[in-house]
Amino acid sequence: MLAVILAAALTRAELIDRLKTPPMTSASGLVRVYANCPEDMRSEFHRPVTKFVTKTCEALSLSTGLRFPRFAEPGIIVSIGSVRTNDTRVLERVYKRGDGTSYTQIYLPAPGFSDIQKFKLAIARAFALAVEKKAISIDEAVRLLRGINKSERISYNYAEIDRWLKGEKTELDDEGMMKLCRTVIEPGVARQSDVLRFASRLYLYPPYYAFPFAGKSHRCTFAQAIELMDIDPFVRFVALDKASQVIAYGGGRSEYLGDAAKAYSDFLLEIARAKKSKEELAAMLDKADLKLNIALEEARKFEEGAKR
Repeated sequence: MLAVILAAALTRAELIDRLKTPPMTSASGLVRVYANCPEDMRSEFHRPVTKFVTKTCEALSLSTGLRFPRFAEPGIIVSIGSVRTNDTRVLERVYKRGDGTSYTQIYLPAPGFSDIQKFKLAIARAFALAVEKKAISIDEAVRLLRGINKSERISYNYAEIDRWLKGEKTELDDEGMMKLCRTVIEPGVARQSDVLRFASRLYLYPPYYAFPFAGKSHRCTFAQAIELMDIDPFVRFVALDKASQVIAYGGGRSEYLGDAAKAYSDFLLEIARAKKSKEELAAMLDKADLKLNIALEEARKFEEGAKR
């Protein structure tokens, strides 16, 4: 009877407010979602949105390597509006708390109609602000999201390298591109560009620019190293150093490129030891070159198969 009396005393707005679902917070405390909908719509809108935002943040954390402790206060607050409209907008605002920390509030007027891509971009920007304490642009958010889609990330990285090698503008600076070129983009796979970049590194360089090999050459091919090793001791010195680098250049990709890298490394180690004859060294180099050609052919076959 008391409940009935109290209910009668409440306004319509207060009654609706009491029926609203309570906020949901991710285990890390990073995400909190409020829903302006009754409890019976919790499973249809509230829980899926909470799961979507949380999973997107977890994927961003994994792809960027950014780990974070549990948040005492959420860094991303999502508010779900009335579900009975077809409003596609995704509204985001950054606010500051009294302690100086910032958080992002994302408002979905109608989650059933919201623009998912815009929503993901808002989540990425909010994630960067909460975890990295850094405001990022839409373009930077696009790159963040690209990192959680494996096939898109692989295609983008190879395209960026190709543009850079052609002298075209890329989204990364030179330092970023050099780092990308050293990265194993697709573990266990070598594309033609991987093999060709590996081949472009098959040179020896003197340790000091002012002292070229044999007083005349600032770089030499591996074949030239066979002739120069008895003339200039620096050739053997840099060959020893290059032997480990070559393994790193070819590692983590296809087994064919790995075999070629091992063959070149063995050859360079023999240059450094200077125990084999020039004929034996030439035979080792021919074997390594053959393995490299096989790696290039297998990369070509892989790419043709992927296009079908």
